[in-house]
Amino acid sequence: MYKRLLLAVDGSENSLRATDEAVKIASLISDCRIEIIYVADYSKSKNEILHSQGKEELEYTRRKKLSPIEEKVKSKNIEYKIEILHGYPGPTIIEYANKEKVDMVVIGSRGLNSLQEMVLGSVSHKVMKRVNCPALIVK
Repeated sequence: MYKRLLLAVDGSENSLRATDEAVKIASLISDCRIEIIYVADYSKSKNEILHSQGKEELEYTRRKKLSPIEEKVKSKNIEYKIEILHGYPGPTIIEYANKEKVDMVVIGSRGLNSLQEMVLGSVSHKVMKRVNCPALIVK
């Protein structure tokens, strides 16, 4: 069964919905652990750095985004860890999931329409296609 769930989050409402589903799954399985990863997107990092007062404030801002997610997991007494990674979200999540050999990836979907998805690509769909384990996309 699933012992290690990878929950990829960005602090959005979609991440909160994905968290709810990961918590449901983990609460049904004894000794299940959720690995929460937040990817500091290279394409947005420059803007974040320019608008922050320093490294500590930047770290605080990222942790603040993760706080509601962490509270949801904590409230159900599920073992978890949080990793803040740096890179482009899709490839970074894929690399982590495959390298760490997680049992399942849970990720939220932004709900792009067909044209947006074709032009922009979807992180969740990229992850779904390239991870070596089951993946759950939560809308």
